[in-house]
Amino acid sequence: MTEKMNDMLDAMESVQEVKVGDSVQGEVLSIDDNKQVIVGILGAGVEGVVPLKELSTIPVDKVTDIVSIGDVMDLVVISEIGKDKENGSYLLSKRRVDAKKVWEDIEASYEKNELIKATVTNVVKGGLVVDAGVRGFIPASMVADHFVSDFSGYKGEELICKIIEIEPSENRLILSRRAVLETEKNRLKDEVFATIQAGDIIEGVVARLTDFGAFVDLGGVDGLVHVSEISYEHVGKPEDVLAVGDKVSVKVLSVDPEAGRVSLSIKETQAGPWDDIETKAAVGSILTGVVKRLTSFGAFVEVFPGVEGLVHISQISHKHIATPHEVLQEGQTVEVKVLDVNEESKRIGLSIKALEEKEEPEVEEEYQMPEESTGFTLGDVLGHSLEDK
Repeated sequence: MTEKMNDMLDAMESVQEVKVGDSVQGEVLSIDDNKQVIVGILGAGVEGVVPLKELSTIPVDKVTDIVSIGDVMDLVVISEIGKDKENGSYLLSKRRVDAKKVWEDIEASYEKNELIKATVTNVVKGGLVVDAGVRGFIPASMVADHFVSDFSGYKGEELICKIIEIEPSENRLILSRRAVLETEKNRLKDEVFATIQAGDIIEGVVARLTDFGAFVDLGGVDGLVHVSEISYEHVGKPEDVLAVGDKVSVKVLSVDPEAGRVSLSIKETQAGPWDDIETKAAVGSILTGVVKRLTSFGAFVEVFPGVEGLVHISQISHKHIATPHEVLQEGQTVEVKVLDVNEESKRIGLSIKALEEKEEPEVEEEYQMPEESTGFTLGDVLGHSLEDK
């Protein structure tokens, strides 16, 4: 009898006393209408209930998405709800245990300056609400490295972020995606500046257009193609020939790592207008061009895009003219004959008058007295007069 009493006392002493805030383990005994779990608290001889919202740090629709009967879970006691065995005597939470572990992991990442992943769950006025295992927040100013007017497109996206501020006791986690983007941008910038040099021809993507040129993304660095370097032909506005997103080949004109500047040229990657000009504008050939400029000594005529030749004032007309303005005007289309061409010096001599017929000067006829219809000649008339004398 005494031995049995001692066994009972030992068993009673071995039963764990459950208090609010305790960490316990519970075995899933039953699932109540997919809304809560009834568990047996191991070592305590009592039951507890875990509501659906306390099962996971992420939203779930069904209890069975998280646990099954027979599973053993780490739990924390939230409160005592009575001694009714059917409904459980303690309110328990798995979510808070998981959150505590998440906070510990996030704190460790913060100490090591490591990045973490977070999924955008909601877009609010001040920024993005994210799920990093626990609730976090990315202020609007820390979402991107450029201005964003509408953040709705971020919802559902998984972002790599840097931890800016963390306070587990207040459930405060502030993250920044912009810091990650800027760090990566600087890394790529250093990499680009270390590999490119003047004279290189590389591929890029048009990132921005301005009135004075186009910025081309070289994979971490934006280089400028001045409007004068876009084409050999005259370009009024970059948007006339380029669009954001266009893939282009560019030649590196200069690199300045300290200032973070790269000067580029698109036209330098293309065949020059003067290339093979001695074939395109062979001596003796007839071309159609446009008068671009008039000077006191002649007219410059564009015969190919970016190629102008000179029609000397002496080659404009067979008639004497004081200035080219007397017979030509800028913008006028004319036909010209190639007199000479030099690809090396980029010069073409042209002639307009060579294609025009030279007018013969008018010759005044000597005076002749008309003959009478009588049949007498002037000699006859003069002869008779002389005889009468």
